[in-house]
Amino acid sequence: MNLAADTPVQYLPGVGPARAKELAKLGIRTAFDLLSHVPRRYEDYSRLVPVAAIAPGQNVSFRAEVAAVSEDRPRPGLTLQKAVLRDATGQILAVWFNQPFRLGHLRPGRRFVFSGQARWAWGRLQVENPEYEPDPGEEPGRGGVQGLHTGRIVPVYPATAGLSQRYLRRLAAQVLPLADRLADPVPKELEERLGLPPAARAWRHIHLPPDEASLEAARRRLALAELLVLQVGIGLLRRTARAGTRRLAYRPRQPGSLSERFLGTLPFRLTRAQERAIAEIDADLAAPHPMNRLLQGDVGSGKTVVLAWALLRAVESGHQAAMMAPTEILALQHADRLGPWFQKLGVETALFTGAVPRARRERAARAVESGEAQVAIGTHALVGEGLSFRRLALAVTDEQHRFGVRQRARLAGKGEDPDLLVATATPIPRTLALTLYGDLDVSVLDEKPPGRRPVRTIWRGEAKRAEIYRWLARKVREGRQAYIVCPVIEESPEVDARAASEWFERVRRAFPDLAVGLLHGRMRPKEKVLAMEAFAAGKTAILVTTSVIEVGVDVPNASIMVVEGADRFGLAQLHQLRGRVGRGTAASYCVLVADPTTPEGRERMRVMEREDDGFRIAEADLRLRGPGEFLGTRQHGLPALAVADLVRDQDLVAVAREEARRILRADPALSCPEHQALAARVEAAFGERLSRAVVT
Repeated sequence: MNLAADTPVQYLPGVGPARAKELAKLGIRTAFDLLSHVPRRYEDYSRLVPVAAIAPGQNVSFRAEVAAVSEDRPRPGLTLQKAVLRDATGQILAVWFNQPFRLGHLRPGRRFVFSGQARWAWGRLQVENPEYEPDPGEEPGRGGVQGLHTGRIVPVYPATAGLSQRYLRRLAAQVLPLADRLADPVPKELEERLGLPPAARAWRHIHLPPDEASLEAARRRLALAELLVLQVGIGLLRRTARAGTRRLAYRPRQPGSLSERFLGTLPFRLTRAQERAIAEIDADLAAPHPMNRLLQGDVGSGKTVVLAWALLRAVESGHQAAMMAPTEILALQHADRLGPWFQKLGVETALFTGAVPRARRERAARAVESGEAQVAIGTHALVGEGLSFRRLALAVTDEQHRFGVRQRARLAGKGEDPDLLVATATPIPRTLALTLYGDLDVSVLDEKPPGRRPVRTIWRGEAKRAEIYRWLARKVREGRQAYIVCPVIEESPEVDARAASEWFERVRRAFPDLAVGLLHGRMRPKEKVLAMEAFAAGKTAILVTTSVIEVGVDVPNASIMVVEGADRFGLAQLHQLRGRVGRGTAASYCVLVADPTTPEGRERMRVMEREDDGFRIAEADLRLRGPGEFLGTRQHGLPALAVADLVRDQDLVAVAREEARRILRADPALSCPEHQALAARVEAAFGERLSRAVVT
């Protein structure tokens, strides 16, 4: 067929409408999607060995003749298809489970190449569910027979129910000719300078590698293309952000202004990092284009003070500001913290969350619309259709990674190109920050205010739970409060809510004389607020909760945290949870209850015991688990990376960033003929985020 990149996959031989629906679950809708669906790992079956050399535990490929076939029914619902395979050196048994069609393929006397894992079972050596293909007749040896499924480095693809690996390999092989017709976004000069193969060869070798060296060269070549598209897109976003013209001007800082009076009322001195961040934000507000800045700070680094100062800079200049938080609890905490500060300065705030009664929310909306309320604080309710601002100059999003791109854009859309300040208490390694937030200027709070008590972190196995709970009960009876965080079961709010309720009952039975509260994400907004208010007021001694308290919760008397199933959380998330204690004057503890089954899991627990610096913990998380915690679950709005690895490919990240800068300096609109393919890929990858950028 005449194959093109946008050919719908359902028209490929062997697909059709039903299989196309299954492929769509994997994000495969076109021929190019299929080509881009690269293997997640490989099985090396490239070396053919004689049967006599096969040992248990090996992944092996061997040439053999079918000597005999049979079928057993050991119990209802289970059938075993067996084949005795032999060569000149010996014989081995092959077994398949509930696959009766194998008997039609494996007729005695026929020769095949088989690939699979050998193991001892029922007192003899066998291979279970091996792949096989007809023997083309070559002699054994390294490189030997190369089919699709045997005698080679075999690709293993991300799959879904109903789509076998054999089927996906056959489909991928069908679209490999498309690689010869694809426009290449990588300049030829760069490809040659790095000694990488042409793109067409790289696409072939990523799917069907002839050897390990060719596979790694192909992977790096395709990774470079992904990273170049990513860095050019980020460069265009950065340029777009600076292309706007400031609509609302700020008055210069001066003694006696709201922001200066606010700093004067604080009972502590700012850290050097806070002073530096404030100076950087102030310089942005004096620039001719709107601010686009990320404020990144570790747990307890004083981020809220910097955000409050920025909000007041907008108000003292005659404008309004908005602050959006991802949860009811965090929005309420901000309102409780900022409200009294601002009230002393004569600044009116308005709160918008689902827990606020409708009549009160409507009054607040009228106050914002008239300009009477200068600062609006809330959840995504701030971006609803029923709220408009009179003069919005500054939009702040806290814990910004929890918001999608559209939500942040909708908040900014409430004003006329307002300044944007996004904040996170999740430290991000520099390698990732330059990629995820390359379109933003970055301020880092890397110091903690004096007086902040360290949290002692202890890792114990589940066998110690009774001892841990007895210790916790003593501390609570001495007047302390504690969190017990339930283990993550799966990424499902319903399942997490059920697990939290079950742990709540378990904890109530363990502490019958203590007041135990419950908080999880599936509770109604008002229920969440009441649960937190009871805990903050000391009416609840122990709060059983999920990771919903990861950010924003500030109860100074809560000095103990027990994290159940701690090995199921990422390091960054554990660090955030731990940050909920150590906020008062009492000695604070975080107990991690876990029995990790892997060396990596045990090392992660040891990292938490010895480290309290969020940036060092983030680097360890990146090293141990890769960038998935930052890329997979965070709504950063950037295109996904199918091939590139931001840890493994740091050298390519640097090369791509520098090449992107060179290209955009020489050809800002990507209008030169040699950049047309790159422009098309960037536009396809970034979509609406580049709607204001000049890409032709």
